Amino acid sequence: IAAIEARGFLFATPLALALGLGVIPVRKPGKLPADTLSHEYDLEYGRDRLEMHRGMLAPGSRVLVVDDVLATGGTATACMRLIEAAGGCVAGASFLVEIAALGGRERLAPHRVEAALVY
Repeated sequence: IAAIEARGFLFATPLALALGLGVIPVRKPGKLPADTLSHEYDLEYGRDRLEMHRGMLAPGSRVLVVDDVLATGGTATACMRLIEAAGGCVAGASFLVEIAALGGRERLAPHRVEAALVY
């Protein structure tokens, strides 16, 4: 399970424990202690980058992306690209809240997207 910084950690960790899976922290630049892979992406107001440790995934591993909010989908898309660059396959994405008017679900297509609350 890939947990997007920082509130994604809160939801991914108990889910991973319940399923007997590991958690891959996906963080902003410079916060992980070992060698990392990174993916730079555009925001409405500039650019940002996400990182994860190298060697976290076996080739072909299926990975669920978890975060608190799905808005435009930019961060989740960047996380998915990072997983793919690491040799993983995105199994889908799960969020506590989706802000439907911002179109994030469409941006994440064709991946399966689940949200507990949709506004």
